Amino acid sequence: MALQNIGASNRDDAFYRYKMPRLMTKIEGRGNGIKTNVVNMVEVAKALARHPAYTTKYFGCELGAQSKFDEKTGTSIVNGAHETAKLAGLLENFIKKYVQCYGCGNPETEVVITKTQMITLKCAACGFVSDVDMRDKLTTFILKNPPEQKKTGKKDKAMRRAEKERLKEGEAVDEEMKKQKKESLRKKKGGGGGEDDKKIVKKKGGSDDDDVSPPASQADEEEEDHRNPQEEEDDDGVEWHTDTSAEAAQRRIIEQLTAATSEMVLLGENGEKTAAAEESPRAKTPKESKSKLLRKTSTKKTDVGGGEIDGVKMVAPPPEATKINELTPYEKLLKGFKECLEKGFTPAQLATYVQGKEEPAQEVMNAYFEALFEGLTKGLSKEVGKKKLYLEVVAQDEGSQAKLLGAIEAFCSSLPADAGKEIAILLKILYDSDILEEEQILLWFDAQVVSNGNTTTTPKSKALQVRKFAQPFVDWLRSAEAESEEGE
Repeated sequence: MALQNIGASNRDDAFYRYKMPRLMTKIEGRGNGIKTNVVNMVEVAKALARHPAYTTKYFGCELGAQSKFDEKTGTSIVNGAHETAKLAGLLENFIKKYVQCYGCGNPETEVVITKTQMITLKCAACGFVSDVDMRDKLTTFILKNPPEQKKTGKKDKAMRRAEKERLKEGEAVDEEMKKQKKESLRKKKGGGGGEDDKKIVKKKGGSDDDDVSPPASQADEEEEDHRNPQEEEDDDGVEWHTDTSAEAAQRRIIEQLTAATSEMVLLGENGEKTAAAEESPRAKTPKESKSKLLRKTSTKKTDVGGGEIDGVKMVAPPPEATKINELTPYEKLLKGFKECLEKGFTPAQLATYVQGKEEPAQEVMNAYFEALFEGLTKGLSKEVGKKKLYLEVVAQDEGSQAKLLGAIEAFCSSLPADAGKEIAILLKILYDSDILEEEQILLWFDAQVVSNGNTTTTPKSKALQVRKFAQPFVDWLRSAEAESEEGE
């Protein structure tokens, strides 16, 4: 089949890559029933990425004749006898108005109908949005018969996945090239500049023996040897005095006490170190430490349960302080992620923070997911759609995707029964966003119920309940896979 360039302005360009078949027509019937059959309208419209009904209707509007496109047979009929050249000219006008980008002229456009019922052409090449003249008769037909929305199929997902892998490989190659360039530059500098490094600038009027500078250690020894003896004598003559009274000792301790020194150490009158109290389960702030220290010190000897050492009174801590429970490792992880979110960490910064954790990977992922969506029951899927970038940065490979599915199971196991429907929608959102792959979802669904690595294992009944709510989405995945295999 003969091909030609799309657009009359590109007719003479031998290297133009956008092609379409030449229009072929056939006049059928006679008398009042004569009509023109556009034989290859389906192929032409496919090359233009437009529905054949649009081009057929455009011919009828411009010629003032009735036109019809049969969806089942794919035949395009225009009443009356019309020459091929005339219809080809009308097709060029259609391409200018409804196919070519008004900015760059490329035919890589998509028909978009706005909320205000306006027709625009969005260019995939340059991103320009062209406004179609709404006075044209064809616009009414397009509004009544809008173009079908493109559905994301298996092949599109496979292509996007392959594109991601290709980009990763390209980045790895670029990094390797940079390392090789740095290594070559370092070798060049090392080879050419080695003799220069050994050369020492000669002093004016100096001998050859002065060319070599002494090592650093030797220079330091010489400098120590040439110190002024008078300075050493002056240092030895200085006498240092320290106030050893109880008040001065207490004042120095209060000044030096920080939040990090949770052990309170007091100096007695003789200057000896004595432990003031047992270690606290948490580090005290400077204000708390100072206030407690002032309460604990006194010159009077009264028994309050803490004891007394060298005139310094030791007061026992209040019973409330001993009842503070230490945080578990999982609670510490959760607290750390919450603090990062409160500080406004970006997804990339959070991903770096996650990678730096030494705790078990599943436990880290569980705490990360809980920190993002804690307290949510209804509306969880909507919130996941808003924060999907935070999940994408931590699910870059198959292993991390499996951990993310485990975290979703652990989190959703505590949801009430009426919020269980959110699970299938949540998985659909992550699947459409290429965060979770089909294989990992099916592996997770078919796997036996095991511990999720959390501080408390998800009960088997709860885990099975989560899978039950995810069943509709999994069934949809398997049916779509079966249909794609049949189509191939």
